[in-house]
Parts: sequence; C-alpha cells; structure tokens
Amino acid sequence: MRIIAMIPARYGATRFPGKLIADLGGKPVIVRTYESTVATKLFDDVYVVTDSKIIKDIIEKHGGKAIMSKKEHECGTDRIAEAVENLDIDIVVNVQGDEPFVKKEPLQKVVDVFKDDDANKIDLASLMQEVKDWKDITDPNYVKVIVDENNFALYFSRSPIPYPRDKDAGAKYFGHIGVYAFRKQAILDFYNLPMRSLEATEKIECIRFLEYGKNIKMVETDYMGIGIDTPKDLKKAETIFKNN
Repeated sequence: MRIIAMIPARYGATRFPGKLIADLGGKPVIVRTYESTVATKLFDDVYVVTDSKIIKDIIEKHGGKAIMSKKEHECGTDRIAEAVENLDIDIVVNVQGDEPFVKKEPLQKVVDVFKDDDANKIDLASLMQEVKDWKDITDPNYVKVIVDENNFALYFSRSPIPYPRDKDAGAKYFGHIGVYAFRKQAILDFYNLPMRSLEATEKIECIRFLEYGKNIKMVETDYMGIGIDTPKDLKKAETIFKNN
C-alpha cells in the first residue's frame, strides 16, 4: 500500500496573507511543516501542492517536492485531488500547511485504520477530540461530529450535536480535527461530485462524502494542532519553537 502526504499551500490566506512564507526560527512556516511531515517517516513521499510559484520555489530550494495547481480551487481537498489524479498511490493524507508542529501520533492513527479488520469499509479517516467546554460545544466555528458504535461518522455540524434536550443522558460531544486520510478514489469522487444542500448549508466540506454515501472512520485523539491563522498565532509559534 503506497501512502503519501499532501500539504495544500495557498498563498493568499484571508486573515494572514503570505503566512506560509513567514519566518519561523530561520525557515518559512511551510518549510517547517514539510520537514515535520517528512520526519514522521510515515510516508512514501511528501509533497506541497500550491497555487504559488513563490511557495513552490521555496520548498524546492530547501530540498522538498512541490506541485503547482493547474486550476483555481475553493478548498485544499480539491487542490490535493487534482495533484494525485495521475499519481500511483493508494492513500493520501492531508496535512495542513499552517501547522508546523506536525506530530507522528495523530497521523499514524488515521493511516492505521486502513490496516484494520474493517478497512475495506473505509473511504476516508479523520480525527475527533472529546469536547467538554460548553462554550466550544456551542461555538459555530468549532465543527462537531457524531458517530455510530463503530466510530463511523453519522453527521458533522456547527450546531451542538446531539441536541442536549436531556443533559443527563450521558452523551459525549466530539470536535472534528481536520486531519484526513483518503483513499485515492474517494478524494477523486469528492473532486468530481457537485456540492449538495447539506454541505452548502453547514459550510463543512466533509459532509459531501456523507451525502454521497462514503464511509468516514473517526479516530479519537488528544491531539490539538497548533495552526497559524494570524500574526498573533505566529508569535505563539515562535515561542513554542524557541522552547523546543
């Protein structure tokens, strides 16, 4: 089974344009992410896929592999799908370009589900983390997921799910962490299938997989990534980098 990692890297981030080429400990953020991903030693290959020649040149200058997008894309999943279409692979893991402190353990978990007994039922895998703070549970920016008894996703929402009509019923709440491992065919199907009403309403792209009957295996983890979305996040990352 050939497993690769793809790091989608868009130059024009809304809140922090050019964040992926910002300096972090002497190297650009995207290079730190690439090197951390390679260092996990989980993948047969690691690529950055980007719409920016600047980012492509930076990655190649530091000895990495980069692919230029040929088309405009609304999301990183589409960008990855275009990049893997003609690659001989089985599984592709999406690593966020703005998370320079990528850890092996959560990536290992989403890869390992494709080696389990129910692997033939799985189209893609992702991570979830138990959420206990009611502020997070009700925060629409924090996507929640509910699963069946085998940890296959039933639905994702920005609303609290399940609805707490009886708060003493013992329900657990899980936040969705956007680390994905896709079978190649699943991500190509996503790329070629149109958005439907539930995805459009919630603005959660992984709902598209559910709407078209794909099976998403969720894996529980304690991992919470450290993303860089603002200049303030970059300052925090600099502090973490210096202390490591």
